[in-house]
Amino acid sequence: MQALTFFHVLVSIGLIVCILLQSGKSAGLSGTIDGGASQFFGKAKGWDAKLSKLTAIIAVVFMVTSVLLALF
Repeated sequence: MQALTFFHVLVSIGLIVCILLQSGKSAGLSGTIDGGASQFFGKAKGWDAKLSKLTAIIAVVFMVTSVLLALF
């Protein structure tokens, strides 16, 4: 039980770090123009895409450990 709690704390810290490392979405006219141009010219956002996938994976692990901690 204590090992699961420790793992849950580590996962939550990892989730916070992944979320804070992600770049913010541009708002306003400049973000709209850049977003359209990036999609048109095929500009890849490799780091952001990998970080987004990692965030999703860590979020799923966080949810699973939360449910396990609630059950036991």
